[in-house]
Amino acid sequence: MKSSYSNDDVEILLKDISGLVEPLPADVREQYIQKGIHYCEMLPLEYRPSERYMSAYRNALENYSRPTAKAVCVLAEKLYRKKSGRLVIVSLARAGIPIGILVKRYLKNKYDVDVKHYAISIIRGRGIDCNAIDYILDKYDAPQVQFVDGWIGKGAILSQLKEALQNYPELDTELGVVSDPANLTELCGTHEDILIPSSCLNATVTGLLSRTFLRSDIIGPHDFHGAAYYDELAGEDLSGEFLEHIERYFDYESNGNESSRKSCVNGLKIVHNIADSYSVDNINFIKPGIGETTRVLLRRIPWKIIINQKYADAAELRHIYQLAAEKKIPCEISRVDLGSYKVCGIIKKISDI
Repeated sequence: MKSSYSNDDVEILLKDISGLVEPLPADVREQYIQKGIHYCEMLPLEYRPSERYMSAYRNALENYSRPTAKAVCVLAEKLYRKKSGRLVIVSLARAGIPIGILVKRYLKNKYDVDVKHYAISIIRGRGIDCNAIDYILDKYDAPQVQFVDGWIGKGAILSQLKEALQNYPELDTELGVVSDPANLTELCGTHEDILIPSSCLNATVTGLLSRTFLRSDIIGPHDFHGAAYYDELAGEDLSGEFLEHIERYFDYESNGNESSRKSCVNGLKIVHNIADSYSVDNINFIKPGIGETTRVLLRRIPWKIIINQKYADAAELRHIYQLAAEKKIPCEISRVDLGSYKVCGIIKKISDI
């Protein structure tokens, strides 16, 4: 699979479907999704950021690279200790890929270990790419494998991972993430709902890759899951710049002990409270946390954005306010306690569009 990443950083186990699938705009995809077509059977039309939104991204990169780097260092130390240095990173495409690369670079710089890094697909409701898993297990012992993603929203992918690996009992189902505001794992860099700058953009900060794709007329039984490469965005690619900016703030004195799980209600309980209060009958329509809310605004058709009152003026929400203003999506203070989440996106029901 072609990408703008170096082969030294990651080996991407995906089938290249570039040019085979016509990307669809968000309003069309939303109608199909809510009529029962799975999101993985379509590709989204990439959002082309406005100048004001790119200014918000630049602000995020400048102001939140340091806390992101700190959380990456904590995560990397935890993974290194857990696997006693014998580690194979398997990142979940695509948000997990830059995180996997950063962990790999940190461990190389500090411990001089050349950790192998693969990127594979996992799709909510469809499972993990078993062909990719089998490929990795042909090369490495199962205890070495560690799955990595960007963040945990409400825990849907974590649950999907545990379910998908039931046929691989020798594999560790714990998911390493930079940010876990859902309070579901200790294998994270922080439990704060931090702004990871890469969450602000799509392909242009993740190697020019689309989100992953699975449809039987294009992906055969022995193929890896698919993705497209957006060659036409090469002039706008910021993937390398993002990695270098975060790496600049690595703290090699980190010991991985900075994060401990908070004694508060977990994310799924908060999501159910939101569903009850806002009369949402499908919790998949509720996307809590900075990363998930950003993705809703970039890919889906939100109904509204609800804000944790404590963070209403927080600078890390500027890009969300900017996107919401561009798309005329209302933002309001949440009437539900959002716990560690600073913000939450709620998808609009198709019948209300």
